[in-house]
Amino acid sequence: MGIALFAAMAIAAIGAGQAQPIVIAHRGASGERPEHTLAAYDRAIEVGADFIEPDLVLTKDDVLVARHENDITDTTDVATRAEFTDRRATKVIDGQSHTGWFTEDFTLAELKTLRAKERLPQLRPQNAEYDGRFEIPTLAEVIALAKRRSTETGRTIGIYPETKHPSYFASIGKPMEKRLVEQLHAAGWDSPEAPVFIQSFEVNNLKALRRMTRLRLIQLMVGAGAPVDGAVPSYAAMLTPDGLRAIAAYADGIGPEKRLTVDDDGTPTGLVTAAHAAGLQVHPWTIRAENVFLPLGDRVGTDPRARGRVHDEIARQIAAGVDGFFTDFPYDGVAARDAAQGSGQK
Repeated sequence: MGIALFAAMAIAAIGAGQAQPIVIAHRGASGERPEHTLAAYDRAIEVGADFIEPDLVLTKDDVLVARHENDITDTTDVATRAEFTDRRATKVIDGQSHTGWFTEDFTLAELKTLRAKERLPQLRPQNAEYDGRFEIPTLAEVIALAKRRSTETGRTIGIYPETKHPSYFASIGKPMEKRLVEQLHAAGWDSPEAPVFIQSFEVNNLKALRRMTRLRLIQLMVGAGAPVDGAVPSYAAMLTPDGLRAIAAYADGIGPEKRLTVDDDGTPTGLVTAAHAAGLQVHPWTIRAENVFLPLGDRVGTDPRARGRVHDEIARQIAAGVDGFFTDFPYDGVAARDAAQGSGQK
């Protein structure tokens, strides 16, 4: 099925009352700049993203910073820094053993001496050219960027933070929820209308946040396994009508992996319809342009690094009725959304 047909289906869905899907820049424009850097977030805003996504972890002195993991071995130059050799450690996080360097063992001042690097240099060598240029940003800096660029662009730039390993951080005496909520509320964001979504793969983390804030919450989910906090037996159980209704008691939406909303063969699974029936928004993740991440039918050639037909995949998600989507390539996300709405067609 071609993109023109999917675009027509999407236009029909929007015409039936569906709001414009939001484009969420996954770790910033991480397909173009090293992830979770101010440069990646700013690039995402430049190309039209509606929300920028900082994954949040804590420092030794309890500052929220943007990193995909608290293990910073592969996303910074810490392994080359002789002064931090003795910080290398082995830890069990969410049941998995990790050896490397961890944010909770560094003060913010120490982390600020490190520089970010591309996490996937073999796949994205163009991003690796930026290695060594950018600091690890704090949540405060991400908020300030979103506010400043909202003023400059005349459009509202939202943030979409994810609490990373909240049970682990609580287990070492560093609960995240209160710190996060206080910082967001201090920024003037304290209502369901604020340009903020908070997301988590855990359940009790979101339930705790619901008691503290009216900001919108999103339950992340995958097709296998279960939340590490043990709050429910499996993600599969959460995907049932009863499971979705249970989520709606503490969250405003779900963030499923993309195959849970549209099969690789392009067929909608019915999850969007079921979630909407429960009163939940749906924001699937993560759409990437490289062949290796695309369904077989969207790949172009055999090079895993080559760009495939990412617009086709986005069009299918929009046609399925999603309320937004995460992408490493927000430029493509905005272009594909505009095409689906008819504004990008000649």
